[in-house]
Amino acid sequence: MAPNDSAETGGGTRGTAVGRRKAARYIVPVAVAGVAAATIGLVPALASTGDPDLPKITAQELIERIAASDTERLSGTVRISTDLGIPSLGGLADAFVQGGGAGRGGASADPQERMTELVSGTHTLRVAADGPDKQRLSIMDNASEYSLIRNGDEVWGYDSGSDQAYHATADKSARGSGEKPAHPAPEGAPATPKELAEQLLETAGPTTSVTVDGTARVAGRDAYKLVLKPKQGGSTIGSATVAVDAENGVPLKFTLLASAGGKPVVDAGFTEVDFAKPDASLFTFTPPKGTEVTEADDAKAQHERGKGPDKDLGKGLDGLFPGADRLGAGGGEAEDTKIIGEGWNTIAEISTPGGTGLPSKESDGMPAEAQQFLDSLGDKVTGKFGSGTVFKTRLVNALMTDDGKVYVGAVTKDALVEAANNAS
Repeated sequence: MAPNDSAETGGGTRGTAVGRRKAARYIVPVAVAGVAAATIGLVPALASTGDPDLPKITAQELIERIAASDTERLSGTVRISTDLGIPSLGGLADAFVQGGGAGRGGASADPQERMTELVSGTHTLRVAADGPDKQRLSIMDNASEYSLIRNGDEVWGYDSGSDQAYHATADKSARGSGEKPAHPAPEGAPATPKELAEQLLETAGPTTSVTVDGTARVAGRDAYKLVLKPKQGGSTIGSATVAVDAENGVPLKFTLLASAGGKPVVDAGFTEVDFAKPDASLFTFTPPKGTEVTEADDAKAQHERGKGPDKDLGKGLDGLFPGADRLGAGGGEAEDTKIIGEGWNTIAEISTPGGTGLPSKESDGMPAEAQQFLDSLGDKVTGKFGSGTVFKTRLVNALMTDDGKVYVGAVTKDALVEAANNAS
């Protein structure tokens, strides 16, 4: 087994950023969520079948191996489970997590809405990639399948259950100039172990401890285990473990643990993987006859019409978890967002429109029953800032003050209260 070697994620790690971007070229383009953002108990298919005996490697060498990986072809099955500890509220919770879904007029095949399904529950994905311009990701359901396909400049999303499709075309001139395409493959919630690992390593810095903690066997392949932990106190994140393919440096499994313990918050790993060239037919798509097709511009306009206060919250989360702004209705820019702290203790301070907090029966004539339900969703807190309510999950917590400020981050309730007090 490899020794418990460590490395600090300072300038050396940041120097591998360009390499990581190169290594990420094969990643299946996906939309939203957040994190999360973010991503669970282990299933038998992911269980280790024995720790392989591999040559010793340091944490820095393993990070560099991930960055230098040039694997662009693969196909396989990914199992991803997410447990944020959000209480079930039926359709109301689903509507919030999915950015409003059909209730906001969005097409059911729109990636910005469909990919948010990955922020809760357990899902089976089939992925394939052949170079930087051909990728496919499919979310498998019992009775239907949602697929997101990119082939060159064409991007298609298709929901077999509703027979609806989403279509986007990349801007060729933008691609040639190195600028962001007008209609890129949608970004957002990480869907593969590599995406999760890339995002985490991209943001890791001096506040992160990185070690190699033995080896593992994932999807029939030998792997090293890279473990990242916050050096700071006050984070809700306990550790993140990345199982890295010993041969080609591709992350095969990603596990995120909460500082409070319990089962993983995010557990994503290949159950099957093949690094041979995938069949070309996987990247071709023609809408079946009768399919309702929504163009990207039309879908964007539908989201824009649904903009509201929740898009500000999403934008604040985006500072912590890339793509989290798409949890809001429109994914628009927050008008007044400040970032407090650094590293794992980063907190976004957001001013809500109108400077008002949650409604109350005293000020807004809210029925007592409704007020009781609202109060049950969070913890009342007070401080120099006044009073407010803390809404908690296992990963992300948010404090909404009565004067309309929101403090949100992957930090504890006490850290949010302290940030609000210091900002007063």
